[in-house]
Amino acid sequence: MDSGALEMNCVKNGKAENCPNKLASQAHAHDNLLSVDNDAVADREKVPKPYLDESKFDVQFKLWALRIPCQHCKVATRILNGYLFDKPRVKPIIEDPTCDKNRYLIFSDKVQNPDLSDIPKQKIDELNGLCKIEVVPYSLTLGYSYWSADHVLKQILPTGVEVPSSFETIGQVAHLNLHDELLPYKDVIAKVIYDKNYPRIKTIVNKVGTITNEFRVPEFEILAGEHNMITEVKQYGATFKLDYSLVYWNSRLEHEHKRLVSMFQAGETICDMFAGIGPFAIPAAQKGCIVYANDLNPDSIHYLRINAKINKVDDRIYAFNMDARKFVSQLMEVPNTEATSQLSSEVPILDTCHTCRIQDNAESNSKNELLTGDVEAHETGILEGVRRKGSTNKRIRSSEMSVTKTWEHVDHIIMNLPASALQFLDSFRGLIQKKYWKGCLPWIHCYCFIRATETPETIIAVAESALNAPIQDSKFHRVRDVAPNKAMFCLSFRLPGGCVKEDGQ
Repeated sequence: MDSGALEMNCVKNGKAENCPNKLASQAHAHDNLLSVDNDAVADREKVPKPYLDESKFDVQFKLWALRIPCQHCKVATRILNGYLFDKPRVKPIIEDPTCDKNRYLIFSDKVQNPDLSDIPKQKIDELNGLCKIEVVPYSLTLGYSYWSADHVLKQILPTGVEVPSSFETIGQVAHLNLHDELLPYKDVIAKVIYDKNYPRIKTIVNKVGTITNEFRVPEFEILAGEHNMITEVKQYGATFKLDYSLVYWNSRLEHEHKRLVSMFQAGETICDMFAGIGPFAIPAAQKGCIVYANDLNPDSIHYLRINAKINKVDDRIYAFNMDARKFVSQLMEVPNTEATSQLSSEVPILDTCHTCRIQDNAESNSKNELLTGDVEAHETGILEGVRRKGSTNKRIRSSEMSVTKTWEHVDHIIMNLPASALQFLDSFRGLIQKKYWKGCLPWIHCYCFIRATETPETIIAVAESALNAPIQDSKFHRVRDVAPNKAMFCLSFRLPGGCVKEDGQ
């Protein structure tokens, strides 16, 4: 099961002594379980706002139990197989409240008589040969704490209203993303989910409206639990800290992060144009890649720096906070003649980036620097950093340092902005200069959405138009369905030779 999505009918609920009963669950009518606060009316839907009366879920069982010495429990359990209480998370053997040397073996509700006439005589004879049979009455109470969230919500919500079956988990935060028809019941839904998942889940949120800001971060309302959206997520050996209210995160992309990074090799150079808090950058660096990671959201870069240190890869990640077009343009821009003459092949860009900063656009003034750097970044661009020598990162051995300059070679470029990444492909027109480039052209991994009315050929045509060059041997990978008629794909291809700037151009 995907670690990011938690099915509500699979969670642990409450204490072991509580258990459901089929007949008892049917006996509780909706009107008895749901109370209505007539003074609290949902403004948009104009329907009463429900709340839970937990006591309405209490169900008592009048059962029989076999009182037996502790040492005979194992054999007696085997003999009575099929006649003991058998419900999830409820043990049929409990302590005798009057004597610690005895135990109670609780019979199922099909054993109706204290003389055990409902059990075959052969089994009774075996029990008599084992020890003295002593049957005592036993009462079992089922409370709200046992019932699953799915069961409780089915009893509470009106007939015809779909019960939410799953939700996304981001560490200790649960994101419900409720449909409009469920909004009048959002508070009671959140309470039930919180009750059934605490302490694993400590905050319940729901998205408000649609995503309209440039950072792809939804607006949330906290429905239950702590008013704290700072959390940690673990994926495939990496730890990610984030504030879910400030940065974009999608737990359902965990397998895609692993899939793409599995294509990278140690020592390769990765350019991540929309890096977020590092779901691709961190595992790539863990694999031994050098990563240039950019995001327009300053909060994302803040947490990317934190995550690089948490995962001990801050010596392999360079973080930038700027427009993606300017980032990739300046990262792969060839130095002018004067700078080239001063460039020593013994001073790789990994050293010089320690003191450099890719020039920001007018909207962003945050510093772009090597994550382990303690030298303040400068605003004169990456070239100015190349001119400077020293400030070597001591954590990287010289034998491990890549001497590849980003205008000479990059292996992979990640464009994880499916809503609009295709529109950024025109950034690669003439970006690479053939005179300086070494080796194969980079792989482009461009994420996009494809609707039911579109085909892969449609997307390739859009990409080729943006690049102004034909794409050869493209690969489409279906990532996930995001709506009934909409899916997320990853289009991978080598940058076409037609995008390369020839000598003299």
